Amino acid sequence: MTDAVRHHDPAVRGFASDNYAGVHPEVLAAIALANGGHQIAYGGDDYTAHLQEVFRRHFGPRAEAFPVFNGTGANVVSLQALLPRWGAVVCAETAHINVDEGGAPEKMGGIKLLTVPTPDGKLTPELIDRQAWGWGDEHRAQPLAVSITQSTELGTLYTPEEIRAICEHAHERGMLVHVDGSRLANAAASLGVPFREFTTDAGVDVLSFGGTKNGLLLGEAVVVLNPDAVRNITFLRKTSMQLASKMRFVSAQFEALLAGDLWLRSASHANAMAKRLEAAVKDIDGVTVVRPVQANAVFAILPREVSERLQKRYRFYFWNEHTGEVRWMCAFDTTEADIDGFAAAIAEEMAR
Repeated sequence: MTDAVRHHDPAVRGFASDNYAGVHPEVLAAIALANGGHQIAYGGDDYTAHLQEVFRRHFGPRAEAFPVFNGTGANVVSLQALLPRWGAVVCAETAHINVDEGGAPEKMGGIKLLTVPTPDGKLTPELIDRQAWGWGDEHRAQPLAVSITQSTELGTLYTPEEIRAICEHAHERGMLVHVDGSRLANAAASLGVPFREFTTDAGVDVLSFGGTKNGLLLGEAVVVLNPDAVRNITFLRKTSMQLASKMRFVSAQFEALLAGDLWLRSASHANAMAKRLEAAVKDIDGVTVVRPVQANAVFAILPREVSERLQKRYRFYFWNEHTGEVRWMCAFDTTEADIDGFAAAIAEEMAR
């Protein structure tokens, strides 16, 4: 029994973010299973110990996972672990660490971001070189790391070959590589390859692995792929306020997600719903899908007044206030009926 009260209507659906979705029932069951009795706090529990085996099956025998609370924390801890105090990281102008983390890398991590404009959210060796210079110049923050996002903030994907080329290029210049993988599962599902193929085997040094956007209650993980490249993760996680006391409940969620195929089922479904939405709206007069739909995001332009009316019926965000571009996200629990209802609402508002 509980005195808790439901304060929302579970029938209400939206397309603003995959973070809007609830918790996958299998993850909730894992949390309940981990409950009861006492376990060592701060990561000394049996669940966190076993989680290392789970991550190594996906990323190789040298991988080590450090659960944290959220994606911003995972990114800041990862980058701090790669860089000295004078280090800087090259990233796309649209990168989450640059646009959507409130300056946390700079404020909390003391990390200079060297941004590069990209047409599709993806870096290339040539684009990296626009900022990868000035080594030894005491007046310039030293470009010592590259951060890429998979899938990107624009819903696009790097192929394993593209990531390998970036890693080789960066390593040749003495730089290390971080991947922001808040939607890494969506990328792997879309590419049809194991995680390891476009991370460990491609040369990535450290990874922020996302769980919340794929059905977890909370929790991300810093995954060290190259132990020779990082330092002091345990201390950085604590001083960055990312050390969970009851870590077993974070680790149990990741085990539920990764020990079997839940991660793949959930991500594949979200991706499929995005493709269904693209197909449903692309022939509506006045709606233009402006970016390739490669994961679980659809970007479109339609008249601003139509978008504003739609927002009263379904939650979603403007991506670019100047062009009227909007972003529609699908999640593990998005249904075909949700897609069809939203597409019908778009057609209705366009007809007005």
